[in-house]
Amino acid sequence: MAFSSTLVFTVKRREPELVVPTIHTPREIKKLSDIDDQEGFRFQIPLIFFYRDNPSMRGKDPVGVIREGLAKTLVYYYPFAGRIIEGDNRKLIVDCNGKGVLFVVADANIKIEQLGDNILPPCPFMEEFLHDVPGSGGIIGCPLLLIQVTRFICGGFALGIRVNHTMADGYGIKQFLNAITEFVKGASAPSIPPIWQREQYLNARSPPRITCTHNEFEQITHNKPSSDDIMDSDKLIRTAIFFSPKDIQALRNQVSSANFLRCSRSDLLTAFLWKCRTVALNPADPDEMVRVSIIINARGKQGMPDIPTGYYGNAFTYPAAVSKAGILCTSPLSYAVHLVLNAKAQMSDEYIKSVADLMVIKKRPKYTTNWNFIVSDITRLGFDKVDFGWDNPVYGGSTFADPVISSYNNFKNSNGEDGVVVPICLPPLAVEKFQYEVKKMTLNQFAHSKL
Repeated sequence: MAFSSTLVFTVKRREPELVVPTIHTPREIKKLSDIDDQEGFRFQIPLIFFYRDNPSMRGKDPVGVIREGLAKTLVYYYPFAGRIIEGDNRKLIVDCNGKGVLFVVADANIKIEQLGDNILPPCPFMEEFLHDVPGSGGIIGCPLLLIQVTRFICGGFALGIRVNHTMADGYGIKQFLNAITEFVKGASAPSIPPIWQREQYLNARSPPRITCTHNEFEQITHNKPSSDDIMDSDKLIRTAIFFSPKDIQALRNQVSSANFLRCSRSDLLTAFLWKCRTVALNPADPDEMVRVSIIINARGKQGMPDIPTGYYGNAFTYPAAVSKAGILCTSPLSYAVHLVLNAKAQMSDEYIKSVADLMVIKKRPKYTTNWNFIVSDITRLGFDKVDFGWDNPVYGGSTFADPVISSYNNFKNSNGEDGVVVPICLPPLAVEKFQYEVKKMTLNQFAHSKL
């Protein structure tokens, strides 16, 4: 049974099943790239999509429609039906054994309209709509995909997806979902053929050599209090912020200058959230070095590796901006924006190669978590436009926010405003201070928050 302060409902799940490709697929071994299998990607990405009833789809069961489309898609994306094993030097390898992906069917005695803003990240009912099947959450030897379709009594449904991050990034996951939607609508093959070729793209050089500075992986040990001590995941509050166009304009007004003409909405939000989060966490030492790591995709960008259309592996790095905490907290927003833009400018073909080489030389380390904040803008990926025949979702995107990572997601609020919703994790004592900073700097009411 799921409940909040005002909402109680029951979700009944059937036993999980394995969906396999509709025809026999190659039995082979495929290595992941040296970008794919770094320690920082060895986790599961949860996504959620909520769909209203569509009269034109009456009589069609979303469970059967999606299951069939999934099985057809796995013929082309057959590595997803395999299992990961670990080789020498912690190298991850996909055993393409065709065992299949986990699929769960569920029914909830509630209408989608009753959920209200609970569909937004951090959705308090994620365990109901994307149940963690026991024994399925590991990276090695576990199903690489978990999908749950939950039907509502109104005819709408929720689609929860959990993906092993070492297999694909947001772009690759969206490409996979697009293929399912195409099969659902009668296609005989995906419009974009998937490309593996991990051995050709984004692997370490021979011999490997670190040629760039990588602040995102710098591990600092000292006697000062660590942010890891503050960001105890068991004690954190998961909240979310909605940024309307007016909020974005209020931020842009603070940095309006010819020097910031290339500053995007994402750059503004990253600088703003980094500053507000640091103020809220209040490092004891103003000379503490804090950083924000910006996820940058290499696809289709000048001066980056020539990654082909259809490649669905991880194709991004996350260079970090660094500042003393005291200076970041007391400087105008333009200071943080300047640092963010400079960090993004580090991204290049050489930078990505240097990261891949670093993974091999240093045995695939995790990104630094101490006073680090990692942001991922997925608003351009189109998760809000994944249509299985029931039209676009009311909400489609990430529910993910951990002590270090937040994502930017598209959402249209009840006033019809297209904006960005950002889930974030903070300690209880920092939440009120964070909200105060947001209100103060946007000069608008805090548009969306839930504790």
